[in-house]
Amino acid sequence: MQKIRLVGSKVTLRSRKPEDTPVLYQLIYGTKNPEWKKYDAPYFPLKQISYEIFETQWNADFETDHFPNDLLIEVEGKTIGIVTFYWEHEASRWLEAGILIYDPSLWSGGYGTEALSLWVECLFQHLDIARVGITTWSGNPRMMRCAEKVGMQLEGRMRKCRYYKGVYYDSIRMGILREEWEARTARLPG
Repeated sequence: MQKIRLVGSKVTLRSRKPEDTPVLYQLIYGTKNPEWKKYDAPYFPLKQISYEIFETQWNADFETDHFPNDLLIEVEGKTIGIVTFYWEHEASRWLEAGILIYDPSLWSGGYGTEALSLWVECLFQHLDIARVGITTWSGNPRMMRCAEKVGMQLEGRMRKCRYYKGVYYDSIRMGILREEWEARTARLPG
């Protein structure tokens, strides 16, 4: 995969290396019923897999020169999370981004907002796309607020389509267009 390193004032985003695989495995599977999973689509269960399977899946793209579909989020050299993207429909260039900070003690500290902002800029710089979006659920107000802080707008709300622990939640789609991003970043100081 291509080597990318983006440095902000709070976080650094960088391409994964093989030696990051055990760290990621521990962050994802090291705690039974992790706090982060309560907000990251908890209606989809976290299925435990062996380290060997995880290593095979995560290390498959190191030998390619493709643009990475994820970058690690680091604070002072320590991995705290990951930013990702996937193609909702690649032929029409419909891309969705994601972000996950694993340690709840780091939530609401501005790390996610800066990481998402760096990631959106990177996606617009490297990919021929008109929009970056996120999909979340109404049970994750931090993600919605993070998306708002980087300029994303509510684009769709599918009401009561996520049933979790006896409660219906909405599915939320937010996004920002390239021209909106460029206008926004042109206005920012610095």
